[in-house]
Amino acid sequence: MNILSYINNCHNQRHPLLAILIDPNKTDAYHQLLPYLQLADLIFVGGSTGDSIEPCIATLRQHTFAPLIIFPGNIAQFSANADALLFLSLLNASTADMLITPHIEIAKHVIKSGIESIPMGYILLDGERKSSVEIVSNCQPIPQNEIEKIISITLAGQLLGKQVIYLEAGSGAKKPVSTDIVHAVRSQLRVPLIVGGGICTPQAMIQAFDAGADIVVIGNHFEQHPEELPVFIHTLSEYATITPR
Repeated sequence: MNILSYINNCHNQRHPLLAILIDPNKTDAYHQLLPYLQLADLIFVGGSTGDSIEPCIATLRQHTFAPLIIFPGNIAQFSANADALLFLSLLNASTADMLITPHIEIAKHVIKSGIESIPMGYILLDGERKSSVEIVSNCQPIPQNEIEKIISITLAGQLLGKQVIYLEAGSGAKKPVSTDIVHAVRSQLRVPLIVGGGICTPQAMIQAFDAGADIVVIGNHFEQHPEELPVFIHTLSEYATITPR
């Protein structure tokens, strides 16, 4: 299965997707999610810190047929046994250490593995809480009132050849990416748009889709409330069936 083609087809058909973010370092948390993972559209695997994700990938394989997509926090978080890799650039990075250096270090391994690699532009926005991404990358999040700047960065990412764009408010954000930002970016962006950080209710998820998100990513909330995943899935299923976008 070509994951990018699947995402593009869903984008073209305006079919929303929910991605569950699994942090391989939080073993107890993701083990509680295992009974529900058959319901997932996509599973992103990765964290801002940590080492090998191989044990996590192996465990997830036993519990779901959903595509396993690496969302790496560092170059150690790579596995040829996943279905795809988000080859991401932090577009508002302040140094080359986050913008290009890790890519150079791992590029040969990615090519040799044969894994599908999806070029992704990743933009960190201010979620009113210091995120692990901000701490690890030393990246300054963009204030959410700077909408024109955010649009310009997303369009630069598109022109640089990024196949998807990810607007991130940070894990456990107090303020998710605003629907105004999502709508403004979607109105000008041609590639699929991913939105994540701080989304913790089915209503907030639907609002992000209504504003133009193609994929909504939820991790922290499901770590704390795994039993709520079926409710989100049911809400999304009803929304996708009856709501024209």
